[in-house]
Amino acid sequence: MKKFKVGILGATGTVGQRFVTLLEGHPWFEVTVLAASKSSAGKTYEEAVKKRWTLPKGIPEDVKNIVLKDAIEDFKEISQNVDFVFCAINLAKSDTIELEKRYAKCECPVISNNSANRMSSDVPMILPEVNPDHARIIDYQKKRLGTKRGFIAVKPNCSLQCYVPAIFPLLPLGLKSVNVCTCQAISGAGKTFKDFPEILDNLIPYIPGEEEKSQLEPLKIFGKIENGKIVSEGSLKISAMCFRAPISDGHTAAVFAGFKNKVYESTILEKWKNYKNPIKSLNLPSAPGDFLTYFEEEDRPQIKLDRNLQKGMGISLGRLKADVSGNIKFVSMSHNTIRGAAGGAILLAELLCKMRYI
Repeated sequence: MKKFKVGILGATGTVGQRFVTLLEGHPWFEVTVLAASKSSAGKTYEEAVKKRWTLPKGIPEDVKNIVLKDAIEDFKEISQNVDFVFCAINLAKSDTIELEKRYAKCECPVISNNSANRMSSDVPMILPEVNPDHARIIDYQKKRLGTKRGFIAVKPNCSLQCYVPAIFPLLPLGLKSVNVCTCQAISGAGKTFKDFPEILDNLIPYIPGEEEKSQLEPLKIFGKIENGKIVSEGSLKISAMCFRAPISDGHTAAVFAGFKNKVYESTILEKWKNYKNPIKSLNLPSAPGDFLTYFEEEDRPQIKLDRNLQKGMGISLGRLKADVSGNIKFVSMSHNTIRGAAGGAILLAELLCKMRYI
């Protein structure tokens, strides 16, 4: 099989580094272009990241000597030399929207880790095991952009990926409300303990923009395509509070789910166990063998024990109980820079390749 040539925009940052390591030896994708800011352009990848490498696994040998491009200025050259790009560049929202559109209009598909285009009505925001059918909106987007190959597709916010997979199978049970509190790792802010000393022995009860994303993005994921737009789910209400916690990797959510009528724990466990994963038969390289895993132990899931479940792509669930208010409560957890960021974007790219959008 001929491999797809892949570029990574924002390759020197935390998520960019994760893209580089996860794509090492990938059976479908070959990293041929790395790009970052103007200050890094012209350096080899190893020169640019050696002093700020954040991952326990070292820099892959096959990318060390790739000379970095300027992600903004060199967009035409990059677009001509790859089949698609992953975008993890750190820019203001308006600048990100413009940059991703620029690549798409150069007939270069963009698989984005950024939030800038997530709520655009004809940009699919896909969690592959939940809403792969939203890829159909790409046809409408290409008409708007005037492109044949170029488009933008995004993965959801890292925090909601730990609990949205758990609540989606419950929608047919009459799910009407979700109250969620997340404890989010510092890698979600691109930090390590070395450069984030104020998080030690601390819990920060606010992450800018995070609660809004947690409340709105799932409704788009659960929505439907109507008249060339994705219309968000209108009946479900989600309320979120998001905390930055002294954890290196892994986001955990405490979820309280309300239903129109009484629902028993056994019914929910059955829904999780028998969830029909719509992409299971596609044999995508990054897809976990088991999407949802429920732990019977009272003290699971735990960050240290379970964040690398299914190579970091699995969703861990536990502590399912009826609440005194009549709601159902549970805990869910996932790896934020693998499933929640680079790994989720790679899985999305695999899906779009299989569906022949790339």
